[in-house]
Amino acid sequence: MNEKHLDRGEKEQRAVQSIEVGGRLLIALANNLEPMTLKDLAAQADLTPSRAHPYLVSFSKLGLIEQVSASGRYGLGPLALQVGLTCLHQLDPIKVATPIAEELAASTGHAVALSVWGNFGPTIIRMIEARQPLLVSMRAGTVMSILSTATGQAFAAVLPTNRILEAMANALGDPPDRERPIWRDSDQALRAIVAGVRQHGLARAEGSPILSVNAFSGVALNHEGEAAIGITLLGHRDNFPVAWDSPLARRLKGVVAEISSRLGWQGTHPSVS
Repeated sequence: MNEKHLDRGEKEQRAVQSIEVGGRLLIALANNLEPMTLKDLAAQADLTPSRAHPYLVSFSKLGLIEQVSASGRYGLGPLALQVGLTCLHQLDPIKVATPIAEELAASTGHAVALSVWGNFGPTIIRMIEARQPLLVSMRAGTVMSILSTATGQAFAAVLPTNRILEAMANALGDPPDRERPIWRDSDQALRAIVAGVRQHGLARAEGSPILSVNAFSGVALNHEGEAAIGITLLGHRDNFPVAWDSPLARRLKGVVAEISSRLGWQGTHPSVS
């Protein structure tokens, strides 16, 4: 009975080899910005031109690829565009980021906070606790300071300066006014923070605003290069090194890049110089 169950499971996982082979052609086209010749396309898919051609004919009938009549080169077709756009519309940054953030917390033992840009600024939407209790007041719904927290500074590095300044002014109940000293002072402080974040690729908090807590923070981008979701890694200062080249900093950079990639961003992250 167990053997029958295993056989049934194996059949359910059995792949269609021809689809995998043809998929290599689609992957090759997706990795190249320009249409490709049959020879180059087949080579990148590790196929001979004669073996690749029937796949291209079938994909052309489906609209997944199209052949440029003037040059004879192959590129992705209208169905590929439709599939890509549908995928982008279905992407939910929170759903994409949550399992990655949970794995980050589990593997490092430190707390991880997910945040989005809300009506009043960077707002915590999920807090994944550390292995050891960490006394912080960050909970879902907490609005973080833009200038004095790593989370706020990370958003400041990827959002337009005017948008950040207006959020800061409105949070104080003041209308934006470039002639007022508070605006000019905030502008200078903000530019210094943004420069630092872009230099190092992350924002950092060292015992501030909570004396016993250190943190790194970054913001993942969506397919249009817009701020999608913030990821903050934080822990007690006794076991959370804050060197820019520390394993924790490198790990968080990788996480931010991974989430951005899964959300469709293919460019250089604005917070990396």
